[in-house]
Amino acid sequence: MGLRRLLLRYYPPGIILEYVQGDEPKTRSIDLLDLRPDTDAIALVEEIQKAEPLVTTSCKEHVIHVVRRLQEKLGEKEDHKFHLFKVLRAHILPLTNVAFNKSGSRFITGSYDRTCKVWDTMSGEELHVLEGHRNVVYAIAFNNPYGDKIATGSFDKTCKLWSTETGKCYHTFRGHSAEIVCLSFNPQSTLVATGSMDGTAKLWDIEKGEETVTLSGHSGEIVALSFNTPGDRIITGSFDHTVAVWDVGTGRMLHTLIGHRGEISSAQFNWDCSLIVSGSMDRTAMLWNAVTGTRIATLTGHSDEILDVCFDYVGQRIATASADGSARVYNAETKKCIAKLEGHGGEISKICFNPKGNRILTASSDKTARLWDAATGHCLQILEGHTEEIFSCAFNYKGNIVITGSKDNTCRIWH
Repeated sequence: MGLRRLLLRYYPPGIILEYVQGDEPKTRSIDLLDLRPDTDAIALVEEIQKAEPLVTTSCKEHVIHVVRRLQEKLGEKEDHKFHLFKVLRAHILPLTNVAFNKSGSRFITGSYDRTCKVWDTMSGEELHVLEGHRNVVYAIAFNNPYGDKIATGSFDKTCKLWSTETGKCYHTFRGHSAEIVCLSFNPQSTLVATGSMDGTAKLWDIEKGEETVTLSGHSGEIVALSFNTPGDRIITGSFDHTVAVWDVGTGRMLHTLIGHRGEISSAQFNWDCSLIVSGSMDRTAMLWNAVTGTRIATLTGHSDEILDVCFDYVGQRIATASADGSARVYNAETKKCIAKLEGHGGEISKICFNPKGNRILTASSDKTARLWDAATGHCLQILEGHTEEIFSCAFNYKGNIVITGSKDNTCRIWH
């Protein structure tokens, strides 16, 4: 077994080892989720050496160098101000969602006009119109990190798989008996999962174009789903007030997370797959042990429905967005609220961390998006200009481009 090369992974911090076993090229990752700019790099690498036989004495210096590069990235000071770069009159009817590919070079928009459009971020040029759905295109995604495929889920009960480069439709996945409202690729880009108002989720094989399994067990509509990092588990959030944890290979339900007293709005795994966070119309978010399915904590403080929840990339902070017009940041370890993001004049429907985890972006019905300091809750910038509610926002992987989508039928690119 020989190490071929080391790759840096900036977000979340880690090292990817490329090696050969037999004649097979393989990869393994070392997660450095607790890395800080002041961590002793030499001591850390000595610890890594004890646990990882591929990191031999001959490459120790190189690994120390890689760790220090990651530390430099973590220590970079940021005072990036975003400026409006382009306004795109994307569709003739309202948008439903926007999404970036990993690098941020392309993004997609879904719309009530029954299409999904592919855009070049730098030029603002429309590259492809993905046509063929017979109703609203509601859920959209790239197969990141690769970005060569796009999935679209529609109120016409089908999901379609497309080529990013050519705009050609590879497959149409049929089988749901009601609208598809959420979808996700697994991180390995071999499956796409769809969640539907029919109360089921389905997993589809990207290569074969066939359904692999139906996840049945919820008694209400499925409105959220999320794979874990290795792609062997998926969670679904439902209007039946529960989140279910499923085995991807067998389709078996492993746990039902019971405790919320209202519909689930959002659910997500953290990076190392130890935790699940769920947000609900009952005004709370809940933190769960992903392995045992037991509830660890209830995150309270919001005075209205929680509309979105997310972890930062390393899984150490949780952000919640609420119809009460505020957002909150909680420490995943202490379960304490560490920041309140106050200032929006209407409900916040979307929240996300930048990849580095030190900035938070929120989208609101007050027609603005806001950028916040994740540690202090201080509002750093208000992104103004949309004339209707903003329901979608996203960072690219580097965190230096933002996209916002609004009911005014435009999306705005901010650099």
